[in-house]
This record gives sequence, structure tokens and C-alpha cells, in this order.
Amino acid sequence: MRNVSRKTGERKRRCVTRRGVLKAGAVGVGTAMAGCALAGHAARTNPQRKRPNLLVVICDQLGLDAIAAHGCRDVQTPNLDRLVRRGTTFIESHSTNPVCSPARSSIMTGRMPVETGVVSNGRPIHTSRPNLGQWLRPRGYETVYCGKWHLPGSYQAAIDGFTVLPAGAGQGDLLDTAVSNACAAWIKNRPGEKPYLMVASFMQPHDICYWGNARANRMPPGLGLPFERLRNRLPDLPPNHASEPEAPEVLARHVVRTYSEDMWRYYLYIYARQVEMVDTDVGRVLDAVEAAGELENTVILFTADHGDGRARHLHVSKWYPYEEAVKVPMIVSCPGRVKEAHRDTTHLVSGLDVMPTLCDYAGVDPPQRCRGLSLRPLLEGREAPWREFVVSEWQGKGRVLRTPQYKYAMFEGDPVEMLFDMKADPWEMKNLHKDPAMAPVLAEHRQRLADYRATLDVVEPTPTTQRRLRIKPKRPAPPARTKATNT
Repeated sequence: MRNVSRKTGERKRRCVTRRGVLKAGAVGVGTAMAGCALAGHAARTNPQRKRPNLLVVICDQLGLDAIAAHGCRDVQTPNLDRLVRRGTTFIESHSTNPVCSPARSSIMTGRMPVETGVVSNGRPIHTSRPNLGQWLRPRGYETVYCGKWHLPGSYQAAIDGFTVLPAGAGQGDLLDTAVSNACAAWIKNRPGEKPYLMVASFMQPHDICYWGNARANRMPPGLGLPFERLRNRLPDLPPNHASEPEAPEVLARHVVRTYSEDMWRYYLYIYARQVEMVDTDVGRVLDAVEAAGELENTVILFTADHGDGRARHLHVSKWYPYEEAVKVPMIVSCPGRVKEAHRDTTHLVSGLDVMPTLCDYAGVDPPQRCRGLSLRPLLEGREAPWREFVVSEWQGKGRVLRTPQYKYAMFEGDPVEMLFDMKADPWEMKNLHKDPAMAPVLAEHRQRLADYRATLDVVEPTPTTQRRLRIKPKRPAPPARTKATNT
């Protein structure tokens, strides 16, 4: 055994040395590092141990700090808190793109959106990039999907690699209960002895978008709160509510200046209730796993595609590089396999890591050039070489690079860059890009991002199914009429 351990260690060291790029970075070496972790783990794993079920729970538009266990005082989320107590939660967890379809393509493939072809909403994953179901089904897993897909359509009757559980379509407050009931029923009554991969994908709290789109009708000017008795229950505004640090021009398009203070607080109240809705539906699925007696044999991974503005920087919805949109939950639980009640505040993780993590627990290699890293060593309290930064895309031409201390963001063609010291300024209120003392830091982050982008295997964007809104040009106003003058 001593010789086997020594050989395994040497093999792991050779893998890392060959790459020789850990210092520069990052996510792009995910496949090789994950492969090394798998090789090393194989020598330690009991081959007789049953392969676990894999349950991936995704919700839409949930910011990392929008649940009670992560410090939000405006919600009650007993079921998500239960997951946090039973597992490991990653506080430095990032979306690869703060909009639905691109982020979901990364979760499903372990590749950046520019590598999946899903650079905006309503696009399918490129056929050369296998999704979780396509990868794990031929490797012995029963693969089931229920709920929002959005690659390209929101709700699909068929998804390659998965058996789709029908649950209907519509907004989260109408549909999510059907999704959780369908998932719970399947778990309790599933046929066969194969391990399963289930994706339970919920819409909430995405319904806040519909509230925002119709905001003019929610609180008409002069009428005040629709329910005055709620006034003392409305959340406080965040410290950076009115903060507008210098930013690329594209961000100015999303600033909302028409809300009153009451309206902003009412918006936060509605968002909190929608978070509580999805918490209830997540709980129904968790209860089904327990009722089936599979809790200790099911790796449960909970995450979201992106966050929401939540009145920070005068923003609603998503699309931008600030923490409220980019930071998302990443919680993994499996009693007996995953460290419990553990809060990881140091490792930079990403939606890219879902695919390699599940592959690791399934005992299979991830797809080639998968850019994520397996979270399994961190979940089990083992040391593992780790990335020094994560990258996100935004608004097509925008990019974010996050290191442990700094966040750098840029938008192609715009001279204004963004640099925040996340330790000194966690609310992102002071853009340091013009500070002479920060010039070396800015240059370093520019170069890291350029080096990373050079490693990407970019594909052409896949065809979009969304129709572009055509704005008809206004007709010129007719010339003003003048009254004839009698002479």
C-alpha cells in the first residue's frame, strides 16, 4: 500500500507540473486538475461502495446572500438552511454569466458560454458539448429532468440525454409546485436499481422580473403602498443602494431612477416572498429523498444561474458584473460523504464546477477540456490544488475576473474599466481603475484575463430562438399649422 500511495502521489505531482500554469491561472486547467484528483481518489475509494444518486437543484435569479443561512434577515428559508447545516456552502461562488441561458449552459457542460455557443438567452448548447444527461446516461445513470431548461426553450417536452417529467409551463408561482411534486413522486416511486441523476429546476424567484416589467402598475405615482399595513415589514435598503461608481456606459442603461423609496423596499419584500416560495418547493424534494431512505446515498447540489439587483446600485434584475448578480449559492450535501455545517470562504468556485464534481462522485472522467474543477476534495476536507481566479461573461462583450482580493471588469470598446478591492469595499462603491497606486494591480488583472481568454475553445454562437424586438422609427412630426392672416 505504501508503494501504491507513493506512485499515486508522484502521478498527481507530474500532472500539476506538466501544466505549469497554475500560477497564471485558473479555470482553464480544470479538466487536467480534475483528472488528477480522480486518479488520486481511485486509490483511496472502496470499489464496493455503491455509486450515489445525484440530485441537482437549480433555481433562477437567487443571489448568494438572499437566504437566511447566508445572513439575509428578510426571509425564512428553513429548507435551504437545512442543506447548509447538512453540507458545505461556498461563499465565493460565481455564475459564469449573470443571465439565464448562458449560465445554465455552463452548469450543464462545465464550459464557458462562449464555448457552448450560448452567449445570450434562447440558444441551444452546441452539439459538440455533451450535457450532464448525455454524459452520465451511457455511464450507468438514470437521468431525469423536470422544470425550466431554457436551452433554448424554457420548458421542453424532450431534452437530449434526459427523460423529462412533464410539469407544465408558466411563471414560478404557478409552476414550481408542480415541478417539486413531480420530482418528489418520481423519487419515491422510481423503478429499477440504477443510480439516478435528477435535475429539479425551479423558476422562483425569477418572477420578480414580471413584477419589475409591470412596475408602473404596481405602485402608481401618488397612491403609495398597495398594502399600507406592510410598511413596517418592508426590508431596509442596502448600503450601496444609491452608489454609482464609474462604470462602462452599458451599465447606465439598467439604472432605475423612477422608484420611490417605498417602491424599492416593496420590491425587496416581494422578492423575499418569492425566495420563500422556492424554499418550500426545495423542501418537498428533500423530504422525498429522506422518505425514500436515500439521504446518505444522494449527493445533493443546490445552485442558481445568477442573482438579482435587489436595489443595489439602483438595479433590478441581472445582466451586470456586480456581486448581487454574479454571486450565487453553491451548497453540497450528503451525510457521511460531505463535511457538514462547513462554510468555505476561501475557494473561488463557479458553475463550471458542477459537471466535474458530479462526474467525480459518479466515478467517471468528465468530458475532455471541461474547465471546471471537482469540488469533491474540498467537500471531504482534503487538500487540492486550486484556481487563483474565476471568470464571468456579461452583456456579450463584457468580462469579469475575480481574484481573492480584487474584481476586475471590462466591456470591449468602452474606455472605463472597473477595479474593486473586495476586502476593503465589499459593497463595490469605489472604482479604483484611475488610482495611480493601483496601476500594477490593474495591469496584472488585464493580463490574466487576456491569457485566460486565449485558452478558450470558442465556437460560433448557436442560433437563437428569441425574436428581436424591432423598434419602429418614429415618424417625423407634421409641420405646425399657422393661421392665415387677413390683410
